[in-house]
Amino acid sequence: MTATSVHLGDGLNVSPLGFGGMALTPVYGGIDQDEALKTLHHAVDAGVSFIDTADIYGGGSNEELIAQLFRDRRNEVQLATKFSLVGTPTDGYTDIRGDAAYVRQAVDASLKRLGTDVIDLYYMHRRDLRVPIVETVEAMAGLVQQGKVKHLGLSEVTAQELAEAHSVHPIAAVQSEWSIWSRDVERNVVPAAAGLGVGFVPYSPLGRGFLTGTVDASSLGASDFRRRIPRFAEDAADANQAVVAAVQAVATELSATPAQVALAWLLAQGKRLGLPVVPIPGTRKTHRIDENLGALSLVLSPAQLNALDEAADAVVGSRSADPTWVSQGRE
Repeated sequence: MTATSVHLGDGLNVSPLGFGGMALTPVYGGIDQDEALKTLHHAVDAGVSFIDTADIYGGGSNEELIAQLFRDRRNEVQLATKFSLVGTPTDGYTDIRGDAAYVRQAVDASLKRLGTDVIDLYYMHRRDLRVPIVETVEAMAGLVQQGKVKHLGLSEVTAQELAEAHSVHPIAAVQSEWSIWSRDVERNVVPAAAGLGVGFVPYSPLGRGFLTGTVDASSLGASDFRRRIPRFAEDAADANQAVVAAVQAVATELSATPAQVALAWLLAQGKRLGLPVVPIPGTRKTHRIDENLGALSLVLSPAQLNALDEAADAVVGSRSADPTWVSQGRE
């Protein structure tokens, strides 16, 4: 690892690359719990100390998995988890709750599953449009005062929502989908975060695997979450192979892998746009963690960045089946 830590916001320092825990759940098919725990240990061994999960990943089982890691490695990890969604990624969601009572209920349930006394970064996972965001963040700030949470984060918020929330309590990080083929956050949310001194944590930085060139959208399993995403529909996926080709071409030029190029592009975007960016790729395979870390030392030329930017402009299909589900649909 080429850098020891990155300062997101509100004094939160994390490893320059994180690990997305959702990959270690049934969202992309069945999972072996023993292998999943080995993957987590390998991530920490390799220097990836920023681990991201949520209370709904695996119906809570992902937090319970991380609790096993915490038995002897809690002090080596900055943990992020989330609340507000009711349901699971595989079975679907039945509600979004941002009311104060639910905030307090959710954090206690997460702390119990995780087997820890404090959460380093606590995110509002999705916006409950029935509750003013100020009320939700006030309840979250109460958790900081109680010592249950160290820092606050928001996921898939608009620039205006971020500003309102930040006026109540410092926000350490915004987590939203951001990658070569998901750039809508660059219009409003990213500049707002940069202006407020808030870090950005891109989820699905590899386009849910698509940017690596290893995903055949036509052969996804019946339970695979990606089947519900418009840009994975067969016609859109075929058209989007152009962006994969662009990534592969740059990877060939640099003797790197497509995943490394996609991550290096995001890190370069952070520098271009003036804010700390810490992607959280997820994987089930230990060697992919080592591969991803190679992105930290990869430097893309201006010509290569331009080629990737141009390919991104031609992406077809929405990144979400419900436009109000993500910030793009509420801006």
